[in-house]
Amino acid sequence: MADQKNFQAKAYTAKGTTRDSVALPGDLFDGTVHMPAMHQAVKAFLANQRQGTAATKTRGFVVGGNQKPWKQKGTGRARQGSIRSPNWVGGGTVFGPQPRSYAQYVPRQVRALARKSALNARAREDAVVVVDALEFDAPKTSQMTALIERVGGAEKKVLVLTNGARQNVFLSGRNIPNVHVMPYRDVSTYHILWSDLVVIEESALTGEPATEHGSRKSDVGDAGEQAAKPATRKATAKKAGKAGAKAKPKPKPKAAAAKKKPAARSAAKKKGK
Repeated sequence: MADQKNFQAKAYTAKGTTRDSVALPGDLFDGTVHMPAMHQAVKAFLANQRQGTAATKTRGFVVGGNQKPWKQKGTGRARQGSIRSPNWVGGGTVFGPQPRSYAQYVPRQVRALARKSALNARAREDAVVVVDALEFDAPKTSQMTALIERVGGAEKKVLVLTNGARQNVFLSGRNIPNVHVMPYRDVSTYHILWSDLVVIEESALTGEPATEHGSRKSDVGDAGEQAAKPATRKATAKKAGKAGAKAKPKPKPKAAAAKKKPAARSAAKKKGK
């Protein structure tokens, strides 16, 4: 189901003050809602959460039952070979669960389609809200609660999507029931469909690079320059070493010195004569 439509979302400041509405990106919010893809993605997500450690004992693993309870014939009872047979109370289990993996794989394009469909489904219901960058100086649950109430998320399941990992924002919403904070890049179809209201940072939608609160781009640049300095020093040291090796004078051959010694000896002999 795809209806080309331009979605508008309510916009708020970081403190919850209303501002002009924002047009959602058309490449993502184009009205596509693919139900089979969402069903497959949610089913796989829930299956992948299972540990798969359930285990039962067959008759071979139940303690006891090694001896035949009574003789084969002559008692009037039905013949039995072990008290741990499945038809006995306390016996083994037949075809019970055993440890196994419940993991399901969903192709990348199907996951992307399901995620896009979930966002469009919430946009159709006007359940997508855009906020400015959430920069909390410290974890503060009351600050997050006030923001959720101002954007209309009181008594609702609210999903807050930040541009990158924001530690203070996550800790501020961790203790609030029905509020889930996570990076926009990590959101899944299940989380979007779980929520009644999706709060997204505007920078996450526009694709701006994620930066932690308190970090400046200049700091990142300075760190890059400092990391590049040792590499340049090593390169210059290598070049200097090669140049020094080339500039070293070549040692005189020993043969020339050896030739001079006999000449001196012959001159001394002549003088002695």
